Amino acid sequence: MRLAGRYSLSAIGPIAVSGAHFAASVIFLQKLAPAEFGMFSFLLVVVPFALSISSGLFGAPLLSALNKSEDIAGTKQGALNEANRLYCLLAGAATAVLMYFSDEAGKVSSALLGAYGAVMALRWYLRFNAYNANQPLRVAISDFAYSATLLCGLLFLMLTDRLSLWHTSFVILLSALLGLLPFGWEFLRGQFARPMPGFMAVYAPIWKDVTRWSLMGVVLSEMTANAYAYLVTFISGAHAFALLAIGSLMLRPVSLVLTALPDRERPAIARALASGDVRSALRTIVEFRIAAGAAWLGTVALAAAILIWFPSLVIRNGFDGRAVIYVVVLWSLIVAVRAARAPEQAFLTAAGQFHALARAGLTGSAVSLAGTLTLLLLFGPVASLGGIVAGEAAMYLRLTALMRRWRRAHA
Repeated sequence: MRLAGRYSLSAIGPIAVSGAHFAASVIFLQKLAPAEFGMFSFLLVVVPFALSISSGLFGAPLLSALNKSEDIAGTKQGALNEANRLYCLLAGAATAVLMYFSDEAGKVSSALLGAYGAVMALRWYLRFNAYNANQPLRVAISDFAYSATLLCGLLFLMLTDRLSLWHTSFVILLSALLGLLPFGWEFLRGQFARPMPGFMAVYAPIWKDVTRWSLMGVVLSEMTANAYAYLVTFISGAHAFALLAIGSLMLRPVSLVLTALPDRERPAIARALASGDVRSALRTIVEFRIAAGAAWLGTVALAAAILIWFPSLVIRNGFDGRAVIYVVVLWSLIVAVRAARAPEQAFLTAAGQFHALARAGLTGSAVSLAGTLTLLLLFGPVASLGGIVAGEAAMYLRLTALMRRWRRAHA
């Protein structure tokens, strides 16, 4: 009960977002063309990657300060805010360009989805600022606001027979904007204050000491986890990616939990390490593993129930039912390995092992990229997921070795 109480507030928001994304994806799958469904599924790969980069650029410095019992305030916080504003613009522009070249989104829809990427990057920045300020309730309410707006908006479009690419893009953007409100005026005002002159001079030491390695780790982890999405979409097309996206859709609940829980646990681990309480910090790994395992089991059980009793929710005309089952099984294996390595990765990040994590990510990304491309060219899109399994396994082995080394040195 203590463990459930500790993780419930951190998990309930991502579960709500996962439920909203699942419902939205089912609606897209049923009502839109397969290529359009593939495009929206690709959006749910591109934007989380932008959020991961945000964590590397800005979350890691905040975490490093907690680990050293420092406060980031004044000039440093202003520099982070200013750099984040610039990053949000870049993330939005990159999202718009990728959506436009997916061959399904026109200029208007691409612009709306690009704005969605920018707003989500800002929401993510506010999110881990709130976690570092020990205000998880704000995060949970933001997740609920985003999820409720998305579901209500899509329901309105369905009831009024206006479910189109343009209207859906607008609803997604509106959901992200309303997700900003729970962080409060003080949080938001800090992001839109007067531009800070010379902020790069303040941010440069942060980049040199922390951010460059954490960012490298994020990029390499993305290549390990999602190389298939970019390769399949741009080699085989959005329609081919749509089949693989069904497996990702079925496992999305545990994937979102594995994304959100580290943001909650890393600050707690950093505080424990800063105070010298290594035992408490290590105990978090066990608790994290239990929570991740429970989330994985629940998600797999839900996916099996849908495939057995409600297959029409995810299998529609144009998709081979047997291929869908193969994809879901492969995704279950991918997420199982990811859940197994997530606690150690969160701990080592909180411990400031950014350089070592970047090297581990290099191994995983190399295996994943080579394996995915080879299997895609030889055996097709479904088989390409085997490259992701291999990359995740390689990264898991490296992280396990790094964790053993850290224990010998500190525990």
